[in-house]
Amino acid sequence: MRKAERARKTNETDIKLSFHIDGEGEADIQTDVPFMTHMLDLFTKHGQFNLSVEAKGDVEIDDHHTTEDIGICLGQALLEALGDKKGIKRYGASLVPMDEALAQVAVDLSNRPHLEYRAQFPSQKIGTFDTELVHEFLWKLALEARMNLHVIVHYGMNTHHMIEAIFKALGRALDEATMIDPRVKGIPSTKGML
Repeated sequence: MRKAERARKTNETDIKLSFHIDGEGEADIQTDVPFMTHMLDLFTKHGQFNLSVEAKGDVEIDDHHTTEDIGICLGQALLEALGDKKGIKRYGASLVPMDEALAQVAVDLSNRPHLEYRAQFPSQKIGTFDTELVHEFLWKLALEARMNLHVIVHYGMNTHHMIEAIFKALGRALDEATMIDPRVKGIPSTKGML
């Protein structure tokens, strides 16, 4: 069972998260950041994971701490759920259109965290959500999961569509990278370790 749970309680946030790699796209997401709730639901469905999140934070200030800490918890849970990474494909990529927008995500579960982020949005906010927090979430996810994550939004006019395409592509790319490939013997690296 490739799954893990994480809890994080600070003066700013209180988060409980459960992540199952080999799921059925079932999401139970309860956060006080509605836009992130929506994006995590999409990520889960398109990645065929099971994800449960209960997150409360100091949203009276802004959505930053809650969004960041969800990324931290999800990254840590993904890393633990992967275990020794034997037999996984390791790499995954997805190109996802969302109406007029097109986003591409590529991942390498390499144990070398890096985020390459090429996205410029027409709007700085979607409702109360600051669009710069997409970068914050993805960077913390990549850092804690110790993965190489490349995100490119090729084009788009609607900020919501552009970010939605990112999260759908992220789910699909991670689904591919985490798959067990029967042809892969041991760790998928010539180094013998990741």
